[in-house]
Amino acid sequence: MSGAVAFIGFGEAAMAFAGAWGEARPSVARAYDRKTDSGATRAAKLEDYRAHAVEAASSAAEALAGASVALSLVTADQALPAARACAAHLAPGALWLDMNSVAPDTKRAASQAIEAAGGRYVDVAVMSPVHPARLAAPLLVSGPHARDGAAALEALGFSDVRVVAGALGAASSIKMIRSVMVKGLEALTTECLIAAEVAGVTDEVVASLNASWPGVDWARKGDYNLDRMIVHGLRRAAEMEEVAKTLDALGVGAVMTRGTIEMQRATGALGLTPPATLAGKIQAVLGRAEETVT
Repeated sequence: MSGAVAFIGFGEAAMAFAGAWGEARPSVARAYDRKTDSGATRAAKLEDYRAHAVEAASSAAEALAGASVALSLVTADQALPAARACAAHLAPGALWLDMNSVAPDTKRAASQAIEAAGGRYVDVAVMSPVHPARLAAPLLVSGPHARDGAAALEALGFSDVRVVAGALGAASSIKMIRSVMVKGLEALTTECLIAAEVAGVTDEVVASLNASWPGVDWARKGDYNLDRMIVHGLRRAAEMEEVAKTLDALGVGAVMTRGTIEMQRATGALGLTPPATLAGKIQAVLGRAEETVT
């Protein structure tokens, strides 16, 4: 790709993508993450930049200087503030690829800031975990600049990019509504298996679930789901807050989603390193939860 590429936010997703670049690596890639503003996290984040061969920028303005494409990969609660803060620093006509997991209304508000400053806003939904897929993660793209955004993503090495019909927000609507099920199942399986463990009937419950859904290994699925909640629960809770906004805006209610938010946040807030086994994870969650109460 000709022209510089800027990362705004350089966490797990940005590192997964930058680390997978081969021939698609842009001639200039810069990154700015607000963790470089804190003495406690600055050194580690600078090392992340170095390890992934991107230039460290001391500010968003520096990262965006001369960039033709910006990838916004911040936390859900920072997606709109980042767009508003960065809009004035975008080169005229630069693409702002908003890859954050936020509600369509949040993306529409971010679009207003970017477009008013002369940039081109693109709604991008990342439809799978970034590991192990990395650049093969399926991406949905929508909005008036969707085709240009898709072309830019493909030039950066993304191999599964699809433009979806509809106005800006269509891609994020698909992502948000899908998350009701995906993140909700994580919360449900965790609640089910923890209760089963406390009751001493885990093996029987898992066997019953396996019989009800042939082809699904519920012990394995539960282990994966609980692992994701332990590691990413706080981030998932922030995303599910955006899901609740989406459902409320549609007028359908978000009763189950609000339960998911509570479960994801509580699990992530424990600050655990997940043990290797499902039993170990359950015991760790129960043990730390009991310590917190006492």
